Amino acid sequence: MTGWSRSWGWNSCLLSLCFAACAPVQAGDWARFRGPNGSGIPADSEPVPTEWSPSKNVQWRTELPGAGVSSPIVVGDRVFVTCYSGYGLNRQEPGNIEDLKRHLVCVDRNSGKVLWEKTVAATMPEDPYTGMGVPAHGYASHTPVSDGKAVYVFFGKSGALAFDMDGSQKWQRTLGAESDPKRWGSASSPILTDDLLVVTAGPESRAVYGLDVKTGKELWKAESSGLGDVWGTPILTEGKDGRTDIVIGAPYEVWGINSATGKLSWFCEAIPSDSYSSSVVLAQNTIFGITGREGGSIAIKAGGYGDISESHVLWTGRDRSRYGTPVIQENRLYYVSSGIATCLDATTGEEVYRARLEGGADAAPAASGFGFGRGRGGDYSSPVLADGKVFYVAESGVTYVLKAGDQFEQLAANRVTEADEKFAATPAISNGNLFIRSDKALYCISE
Repeated sequence: MTGWSRSWGWNSCLLSLCFAACAPVQAGDWARFRGPNGSGIPADSEPVPTEWSPSKNVQWRTELPGAGVSSPIVVGDRVFVTCYSGYGLNRQEPGNIEDLKRHLVCVDRNSGKVLWEKTVAATMPEDPYTGMGVPAHGYASHTPVSDGKAVYVFFGKSGALAFDMDGSQKWQRTLGAESDPKRWGSASSPILTDDLLVVTAGPESRAVYGLDVKTGKELWKAESSGLGDVWGTPILTEGKDGRTDIVIGAPYEVWGINSATGKLSWFCEAIPSDSYSSSVVLAQNTIFGITGREGGSIAIKAGGYGDISESHVLWTGRDRSRYGTPVIQENRLYYVSSGIATCLDATTGEEVYRARLEGGADAAPAASGFGFGRGRGGDYSSPVLADGKVFYVAESGVTYVLKAGDQFEQLAANRVTEADEKFAATPAISNGNLFIRSDKALYCISE
């Protein structure tokens, strides 16, 4: 067990509790970051357009009340997305931090009409709009999550909040007001398992929280100093004993946390990086991770107890994808980093192909809002896969469409707008609709 694991502790106020299952969301819903269990693949099999432009297959564009890099989610006929306003929209003139506000916006998926919007004032003191991290992504980086009954958001130092589907606030809970060591700001998105809302408040309190969805009450709190350098969103895996583990990548390790108790079920020595910016993904009962400034990749058999570093690691590599999370289908793992698309054999980790994305990026308008304009290294989104195609949105606003398979085949490089907008969110896919958000607007693409 490494020093990172030895730093793990827990303050569990939950001794014994059976969770009643929430009413499931609909089959076509994309109800959390990267869709069903963070896979990046929709549950439905509806066809998705290959080509679009501002005048073709863009069904609607809805102006948002502020910027953000959080991803949209889709529940039934509603799309939810978060934004921020009032401060931190321009590096040269950031404004007054006391004016910072977050927004939760509910949009009709068919028309693009805003059904309701809720504004939450920021709890102070907030991280200032300086340095490398916060200006790169701003103050709305956490994707909402929904169980079909309510929608839950995490706004960093302002805490976790729950709203019913009509926008009435149910509760708000503060989960810490600290900052991460690098002052990069907060980004991990909340997830749900049964009646438990799981919030990774790494920068805010070096902890993962299990909250009651109905009241926001803390059921358990799992702490580790390593969580201060975690920006990924957890996934869920099933253990042999019927338990559900919350799995998250951390500096040097991957952890499995028992969802019923908040205690560490297992840990695995993993990628040699002092931070973990992407998310892990589950496929074929295997956990895959790629992250690190210097690169690193790993495949881990899900389950087990204690230290599984020797018993459960299937392969390791030096693949590089610092921010983006891979997507996996039919034994092929796809990821995009710095304008390079890579496909790996998911069983062995061996490279199937590696190719540069073509077209669109060099002619892209330079986003002038937040961020650095650092070219392809500043791309933050993750690929998603549907209808036999991989979709990847670059910061420039170009969405690359690749044919899923053993050979690199780029099918299209599309734009939804020629306007000066920055794109850093991962798209959502639901029933043949592709939802893409920029720092200014939300778009729906369909035939």
